[in-house]
Amino acid sequence: MQKWKKIGKIIQPNGKLFWNYSHAMLPIADHLYDDIFRIYYSGRNKDNLSHIGAVTIDLNEPNRCLDITENPLMSPGNLGCFDDNGVSPSCIVNLPDKKLLYYIGWKPRSTTRMSVVAGLAESLDGGISYNRVSRAPILVKNNLEPYDILTAPWVIKDKNIFRMWYVSGESWIHPDLPVYNIKYADSLDGLKWDQKGIVAIKAIDEHETALARPCVVKEDNLYKMWYSYKRGSQTYRIGYAESNDAINWNRMDDEIKIGLSKNGWDSEMIEYGAIFSHKGKTYMLFNGNGYGLSGAGLAVLTE
Repeated sequence: MQKWKKIGKIIQPNGKLFWNYSHAMLPIADHLYDDIFRIYYSGRNKDNLSHIGAVTIDLNEPNRCLDITENPLMSPGNLGCFDDNGVSPSCIVNLPDKKLLYYIGWKPRSTTRMSVVAGLAESLDGGISYNRVSRAPILVKNNLEPYDILTAPWVIKDKNIFRMWYVSGESWIHPDLPVYNIKYADSLDGLKWDQKGIVAIKAIDEHETALARPCVVKEDNLYKMWYSYKRGSQTYRIGYAESNDAINWNRMDDEIKIGLSKNGWDSEMIEYGAIFSHKGKTYMLFNGNGYGLSGAGLAVLTE
């Protein structure tokens, strides 16, 4: 049984910054030194376009912002590219010579509500700046995955292989309601991915339409995944699964105890959990109402 204690909201939009008029969506943590972490997230400008920025926090006082990027680390791509309507962070992989930032590129409505596809940027200066590895997405449509939902990649370097779990579209019930699950791919270089349409986490039944934002940690040869799920008219909740081989997963949603607050910013929904550990403790960054509309929170695993 995983019992999580909410520390509270640690990031909120900063209207003084053009890129962060609203939202602190999809937070992810990157350890800098001592107890200092950089939290990447997606803020939106007044036109509702997503940009990637970051705050720096001390885990001893996580609700106090030590620093914030005055300008975004990444902005929407060139007109006509897959990410020209916004970018959001998905995960960071630290390699000896660079940081890889896997991100989500957004396109606006055409016949369906949205297109969201995975991209990749890199930093060669310790995270001060990021540049796109390619202006094209790293996941591509094919006969097994024909829809424009190939997104939210979570990547780990596992010995000599890169493993990715990502959100993949299955169908559209109507133009505003997609169905998607979580799939698996791997790579030798972190850029070119072997997409075989392998389903990692699938819907329990026809009422579960959304399985979103996987986060995977490997501990003692056991893969642990946190993700968001939505059933029927229910808003997002956070689920959990385990695997011995990274591909076949046992869902254990009832084992994780982190739910809605009685009131406030996370009283209607809780989603997009991102796990990290520090000094023997395990933490979760997460969003609440409105997909991070008013900010991002932090919780700690108690048992």
